[in-house]
Amino acid sequence: MTAGQSLAEGAAGIALLHLETGDWPAAYAALEQAVAEGVSVAEPASLYYGAPALAFVLAASDHPGLARARATAATGTAAVTRRRLEAAHRRIDGRQRPRYAEFDLIRGLTGMGVALRRVGDLDLLRDVLTYLVRLTEPIDGLPGWWCSHGPNRNQPGPAGGHSNHGIAHGVAGPATLLALTLIDGVTVDGHPEALNRICQWLDTWKRQSDGGAWWPEFVTLDDLDRAAPRQPGPLRPSWCYGTPGIARAQQLAGIALGDIARQRGAEAAFAACIKDPAQLGRIVDRGICHGTAGLLTTARRITADALAPIPIGPLVHLHQHAMPAATEPRGFLSGAAGADLAVAGTRTRWDACLLLC
Repeated sequence: MTAGQSLAEGAAGIALLHLETGDWPAAYAALEQAVAEGVSVAEPASLYYGAPALAFVLAASDHPGLARARATAATGTAAVTRRRLEAAHRRIDGRQRPRYAEFDLIRGLTGMGVALRRVGDLDLLRDVLTYLVRLTEPIDGLPGWWCSHGPNRNQPGPAGGHSNHGIAHGVAGPATLLALTLIDGVTVDGHPEALNRICQWLDTWKRQSDGGAWWPEFVTLDDLDRAAPRQPGPLRPSWCYGTPGIARAQQLAGIALGDIARQRGAEAAFAACIKDPAQLGRIVDRGICHGTAGLLTTARRITADALAPIPIGPLVHLHQHAMPAATEPRGFLSGAAGADLAVAGTRTRWDACLLLC
């Protein structure tokens, strides 16, 4: 894998910042670096790497000089998506359990759906949605998204796998894409029912604490047997796994389904989360994935759609005063580009790659 075409860490992600701020020479230089060693349509290709990543970034600009590059990236994205869909349907037909890289936002088909929505390939997007509907159908008494492995794909997991709930790697990602497309009017058979299935599962695992409502990052077979998560309470309020990302998924689901109670509950959970010093104290960097940038960006999207005002001024202050580490990387997901994008704006809707809009 070549780093340049990585949306998470490479020049592709840095280009997003320059396109948002209107610095065309810097954006063009970053894009040239991103494609310097070719654009991948091989196995690692995803929303965050290769042709789909470039398709997402290039869609932020209508510069005529990029027309050919946009078309090439879109063609590659379609080819990767079709290959992934064929493999996923074979797996479901065989009633095997998925790995979350099959369906998640970062490496999986939810991310491919985000790229297709961005470039306007609605027919292939509907094929992705049809797959997501199938993903929600139970297999042997467990949700269809129940993974065969543990929450850390590089380490041995709990016996029997897990249900992952984060927006980056878990079922909150498919829920959000299903909600956004339902709002868009891009629908398939079984679409609202699939979104309801995910919401009902998350309702089962919703918990209350002094810091408001929260959802466990994941649950295991042991948790099912005990009917309670091993996680004792809310953890870091990050975009990727914490209450903010899951609350945004639930808010959009409420809007899509016309479920005002769900929308209010999601917004209340978020509002309580950002008032809880214990949760905010767990934020230790200023990046998108785990830090203040992701929290602030999520907050802006939640409050823009909220039924009642949610003050987020303290989060702006928190982000502005988060000190970058001396070794902070330059990239988008964990580095300076993402941290700067959080205050640059959302003119290009760059945060669609976070499934926030």
